[in-house]
Amino acid sequence: MLGKFWLRFVVAALFVLAVFPDPAGAVAQRPGRTPVVLFPAFHLSKLAVTVDHRAAVPGCPRSGTFEDWYLNDRPGTAFSQVCRDRLLTLRYDARSSRPMATRFSDVPGVHVRLLDYGRTSSAPFYEPLYRALEAHGYVRNADIRVAGYDSRLTPDMGGFLERTRRLVETAYRDSGNRPVHLIGHSNGPLYAQYLLTHTTRAWRDKYIHGFTSVAGNMPGQGLLYSTLFTGLNVQDFGYPTTRENAESSARMYLSAPSSYMSASDPAVFGDREVVVRDDSTGRGYTPRDYPKLFADAGLPVAKEIADHYIGFVKFTDRRSFPYVDVHAERGSGLRTIVGARLARLAPGQLTDDSRFLYRDGDSNQEDLTNEAVGVWRAMPCHRFDLTDNPGVDHFSLPGNRAVLDRLLAHLRVPRGACAPASMSPRPAR
Repeated sequence: MLGKFWLRFVVAALFVLAVFPDPAGAVAQRPGRTPVVLFPAFHLSKLAVTVDHRAAVPGCPRSGTFEDWYLNDRPGTAFSQVCRDRLLTLRYDARSSRPMATRFSDVPGVHVRLLDYGRTSSAPFYEPLYRALEAHGYVRNADIRVAGYDSRLTPDMGGFLERTRRLVETAYRDSGNRPVHLIGHSNGPLYAQYLLTHTTRAWRDKYIHGFTSVAGNMPGQGLLYSTLFTGLNVQDFGYPTTRENAESSARMYLSAPSSYMSASDPAVFGDREVVVRDDSTGRGYTPRDYPKLFADAGLPVAKEIADHYIGFVKFTDRRSFPYVDVHAERGSGLRTIVGARLARLAPGQLTDDSRFLYRDGDSNQEDLTNEAVGVWRAMPCHRFDLTDNPGVDHFSLPGNRAVLDRLLAHLRVPRGACAPASMSPRPAR
């Protein structure tokens, strides 16, 4: 009888360990390299654009191809910058009763796709990061993957959520069922955060090792408001020098829902910075004034899109915490554009250094943006740290030696032990 009792006990214990490997909530870390998935910055994912004979944009070719991404080394000459802007300007159905995410579409005859999705070649800006990982045994396109996205779109569009979830799961399986570490830069953390808050705790417990946010643009930045009037060329992130280009670029950003998601959220910023000053009236506009800004500019559609997408990716309340270990990096101490003085409130305004509005930051995002993620210190159980890098600019952070050393160290640390999945808040809606 005693022998049968112990046999039943051992079988029951093995069953419990198989189903609940750590009743206290600690998650076992398989030995080996922690795979990574990178979420690139705004317009740092390669887009391939095909124009067929149906496209009808005055003065532009009706067929052909071009690529659109920051520092594109082969922009070609068939499509001017103005034509690229016009062909990438989204159409918006303001009369529709459909959900907001379904109201946007490309110019008829224009087809946009992600180039080399999942592969490091899809975001060449991050070569220093890839090389640092390779020096520690990582292999491109195996345990280094890239979750690119169309930077015009928000993460509720274009199949982002399903596509990214599959990429993470593939990286997990191909690395011997090791949880995946997410790395985001600039706007990339917005998309990573959306993924984390739109998956279940059980999914995160299985697939996610942690999240490194490098200059995450979580609450948006002031610069985007003035860009809706001045434009900004993706090729070199330089400001247009002709009114035609300024107008084509500004209207492209006005049509893109991501412009509003990336603009400073008044719930976080309030009136702590002026983002647009209209020289024709002397009026200054803060993030809190965005409804008045679009009303004064005669842009009711922009107001409608802004109402939906400003502050779209939630992160400040406990229900919207990522509930994974987070390591955040920021730069500071550098003069940073947060807006501009405009001759008038109309798309197509030219600007220069003398007309910009500044405050402290990392040369691209202001201090208010880069410090906002600190609310995650209140995240129960999971680790959080925010490291300042004085004098390191926004675009140097992902390749900075100290940042990379910390990343490599974090990749080697097992996940922390946290509460069971049943105690986690539901995914945000």
